[in-house]
Amino acid sequence: MRRRQCSGNCSRLWLPKTALSDATVFVCVDHGDPSSGAELVFLSFRGPDTRLGFTDYLYHSMVGAGIRVFKDDEEIRKGEKIGGELLHAIESSKIFVPIFSRNYASSVWCLRELKHMVECLGKAKDKVILPIFYDVDPDDVKLKTPLYLDALRKHEEKFGRDDVRKWEEALTEVARIKGWGLKNRGHGEIINAIRDDVLTRLKKRMRNLPDHLVGIHDHVEAIIDLLNKGSPDVCYLVIHGMGGIGKTTLASAVFNRISYQFQGCSFLSDVRESAQCGKIIKLQEQLLSEILQGNSRDILGSIDAGISIIRERFRDKKVLIVLDDVNKWDQLSKLAEKSNWFGLGSKIIITTRDINFLPIKEEEEESSCLAHYEEFKRYEMTELDYSHALKLFSRHAFRMDFPPCAYYDISCKITHKTGGLPLALEVIGSSLCGQIKEFWKGTLKKLDLVPNQEVVNKLRISYDMLEPHRKEIFLDIACYFVGEETICPYYMWKASDYFPRCEVLVLIRMSLIKIVEMNRLWMHDQVRDLGREIVRCEDVNVPGNRSRLWLPKTALDVIQMKEGTNKVIALRLTGLSKMHNFTSEEFSKLPNLKFLELEGEHGRDFKNLLSKLIWLSWSDCPSELNATNLCLKKLVVLKLSGSKITEDWAGWEPCLVSENLKVIQITNCKSLKRTPTSQNA
Repeated sequence: MRRRQCSGNCSRLWLPKTALSDATVFVCVDHGDPSSGAELVFLSFRGPDTRLGFTDYLYHSMVGAGIRVFKDDEEIRKGEKIGGELLHAIESSKIFVPIFSRNYASSVWCLRELKHMVECLGKAKDKVILPIFYDVDPDDVKLKTPLYLDALRKHEEKFGRDDVRKWEEALTEVARIKGWGLKNRGHGEIINAIRDDVLTRLKKRMRNLPDHLVGIHDHVEAIIDLLNKGSPDVCYLVIHGMGGIGKTTLASAVFNRISYQFQGCSFLSDVRESAQCGKIIKLQEQLLSEILQGNSRDILGSIDAGISIIRERFRDKKVLIVLDDVNKWDQLSKLAEKSNWFGLGSKIIITTRDINFLPIKEEEEESSCLAHYEEFKRYEMTELDYSHALKLFSRHAFRMDFPPCAYYDISCKITHKTGGLPLALEVIGSSLCGQIKEFWKGTLKKLDLVPNQEVVNKLRISYDMLEPHRKEIFLDIACYFVGEETICPYYMWKASDYFPRCEVLVLIRMSLIKIVEMNRLWMHDQVRDLGREIVRCEDVNVPGNRSRLWLPKTALDVIQMKEGTNKVIALRLTGLSKMHNFTSEEFSKLPNLKFLELEGEHGRDFKNLLSKLIWLSWSDCPSELNATNLCLKKLVVLKLSGSKITEDWAGWEPCLVSENLKVIQITNCKSLKRTPTSQNA
């Protein structure tokens, strides 16, 4: 055996094809060895029957899909009992894939493995056996024909009736499970189906959950009971409650718990935010990609086409879909409106703050009123009880389950002030971690001035603790950078003489933001809304006096009415209902603009305008630039997308003149063959 180090610091074991005999292969989508707690797939087969054919192709198909493979060869085993590393690997596995071939039952080792698989299946709800009937029928494995019966009779002479009886029970139990039959089917087709199913079942358990989960177990069990209650038809379940109450966390925990039961799963985060930014089509594409494991096609700009494809491709599939943070029926109607879009047993989980838009039948209403929507069930997420709230607060403030004696009284008082809201407990607890007692007392006094029901005001306490430059970074993230990779905002902040890595770390430690998968900035929606409310309150009546305008319609009104001021530093002008041709006059009252996202054309004389612009994100920019005297000397980040620009585009010169330019990101500009070199490179 030889071990090769591969990218991502993962360790893979590579084996030649000829090494596969009567063998067990352990397949893992995580890094490390079987003892690391990674989720394994246990692939059991009779070597002489399938080693150089079907099993070899399946093995390499899994390796090609980025799966780590560990192989235990029957030929080099000693002894007659399963033990040691092999035993641990079987018990650690999540999915068992026995390949039943004509001589499978002649291998005592294969039978022992199968018996142990069945025993493990009975001990854990999250394990599954996926049998493959290679060149046999299920009836052969059910011992209704002589094929396996004859082999078992021979084993009985050597090993006795007790062992053989257990093997018989294991064979008949597994044979009753719906699996794959290879008769009259191409190996390539079935191998792709098996690989995709295995990867789907493993990759479903990928929702990240907080480290300090408290008081959620009962909620998860209650949700599962609701989902399983009643008929096996498609079930819609709505988890609702105030912002920051833990709806998304609960939905994620349920998703992780039951996803293995479905043919396809998808978790769509921040539906409300995506809809406001005109990204429903992106959600439709994500839904198709996740359910079909990448076998989706572009919707090509049509929401109606997306609906048709979802309805067509999912109607025979048992799927699990979570739509997180929905606040309008229009959003649901474009993603999962009707139960007949999905196969029998599908579950659609919706999280929302407001159930008014949903046709959920109240007990006092007439049954005929909403008969069409009887499949909707409702679960209200409530605040944590006091004991759980104190425990959660203590985990963030002290990194332990209960407060020290010296801080017990004040911890209890602060916990009461949060009203049991998980997000408030996390944010305030984290902000107090490591602080002196006087700081705690000051925080408690501030909380005394804020009504318990006003969550935003409670969270404002953490914002007020920030130094001015950290507040600016926090507001930038809240208004524009949730979901953005860190690299471009970091360059923008450095150009403003901030120290982004240090400042972002402070925000993370105060639980105001997080860095998640793909190195993206994440902020809880309640904290994000806090930041946006702070900006709105800079001038409630005159948007042109605010520092940041993130709603495209508001930003458009300000520039078209020429109501901008030197206070505006950031504008978003994307996702508008129709394209606009922006003029230099519309930007003339924005001398301090540093961040600009826009679509379409802008023209006329831009002399002395946009001179402080650091970030320009421009989609559908014209191939013929009509702007004159445009000079972006301070530009650091340039993003161009969805345009027919070429290497000779007139816009390159005013953009590339900047000596500070760090990022040029080009997306879907198909006419562009190469990027012009910066004049200052």
